[in-house]
Amino acid sequence: MPLPTRIGRYAVRRRIGSGGFATVWLGYDDQLDSPVAIKVLADNWSDDHHVKQRFVDEGRFLRKVESPHVVPVYDAGELDDGRPYLVMAYADQGTLADRLETGGMPRDEALEVVRQVGLGLSALHQLQVLHRDIKPANVLFRTEGTGDPPVVRAMVGDLGLGKSVDMSSRLTMIAGTPTFVAPEQAQGERLDARADQYSLAALAYLLFTGRPPHRHTTLAAAANPGQPDPMSTPEWPIPQPVEAVVRRGLAADREDRYPDVLAFTAALVRAAGSDAAPEGAPQVLPLDPERTQPGARPSPLTARVPLGDPTPPPVSRRRRVLTLVVALVLLVAGGAGGYVAWRSADSTTTLTDSSSALSVTVPDGWDGDAATDGWQPPDSDATYPALSVGATADWESSGGPGVFVGILPGNRLPTQVPQHPECSSAEDPIDDVRDGDRSVTVYFDGCDQMTVVERVVRVAANRLLWVQVRALSRGTAVSVLDSVTTSGL
Repeated sequence: MPLPTRIGRYAVRRRIGSGGFATVWLGYDDQLDSPVAIKVLADNWSDDHHVKQRFVDEGRFLRKVESPHVVPVYDAGELDDGRPYLVMAYADQGTLADRLETGGMPRDEALEVVRQVGLGLSALHQLQVLHRDIKPANVLFRTEGTGDPPVVRAMVGDLGLGKSVDMSSRLTMIAGTPTFVAPEQAQGERLDARADQYSLAALAYLLFTGRPPHRHTTLAAAANPGQPDPMSTPEWPIPQPVEAVVRRGLAADREDRYPDVLAFTAALVRAAGSDAAPEGAPQVLPLDPERTQPGARPSPLTARVPLGDPTPPPVSRRRRVLTLVVALVLLVAGGAGGYVAWRSADSTTTLTDSSSALSVTVPDGWDGDAATDGWQPPDSDATYPALSVGATADWESSGGPGVFVGILPGNRLPTQVPQHPECSSAEDPIDDVRDGDRSVTVYFDGCDQMTVVERVVRVAANRLLWVQVRALSRGTAVSVLDSVTTSGL
């Protein structure tokens, strides 16, 4: 991939890294004589308004924070092709994930990392911003000053999933890293700052023991985490007070955690018998020469090279991943025949309707009966894509587990979703906008030991997507909801 000479007014030195959503370049600010990191949205997301807005929101969230433990944003702009970019502080000491790749770290360093990350999270929380994706790759290190030894600070970065507390109280987006995500976040519940505390406690567990508290690979597993293994082992003993603090931070019920992140880190410092370094004093975090990447002034280039695509272009048939699913009025009308495309992976099966417009991934055992030939919605003479799958042929009427996904004509979301008298309670409707598509979702609990979810999404002009999920647990329901995709609409 060719190296661009400039991004905005910043000279470009080299690429630092890239991911599914963005590429980060090492740049140089000629006016201030300083290296910077330039984060550019990936080309394959340039037409997605929702993703572009999230990218810009990350810069706005970070720009509001005045903390040495949150990556500062200096500038923002837009490329000629419309892709936004953020200009941020350059983390010359790499990430926590980099350091863990080469081994663990002494306990006092681990404690200081947790404390400093806690300070960064607290600064975000004071501005009513949640991070929602604390993990080693999102903890960065940077040297400051010219002292001997230099001060090395840990910083919280990458707010790609960040959201204001007020917004999280009204909107639900199932996202996060399964190993570190809080159960309530994996379940799609309304969040507060204690979700970030859980992730920080999971990070502390990893740093103190060398292993994560849970090895979840899916959000469904993270929704019902169970108790982590004891931190202390004969080979690597952990003081009981330290373990008690970490386990409280990892409580599945957020009401059992500490009231805020600073209370958690203060308790951890006390339990470890350590005196935390005051703000502004040299930190115990050491300089890592192998991670040091000096931001040297770039060599002059005479030719302007266009900015290349950071990631391969998307496939021609766009598939939208719907993070939450929707409501259903009637069970699919149509035969049980039709083509079922499926693949099994880790006790799940993916099914596609006969038109290949819809797909859903369900637990094994739900594929006992599938209808994929489409349906005829009420008051419509046309047939639209749909699929229905459950443990039995009569899963909907018998109250068994299953899912219905169907397209119907219309532009306006319903003001009320179908009710379920067999359920003891219904949560308030959740209105959301994702990928530019508006949706409404309602969770029903106490449904004869089942959870039912109803949702409708406006996926295209005069097209609504209806979904009903019935599962034994909310975690399973959320996993099925997350798996629904549409194509070609």
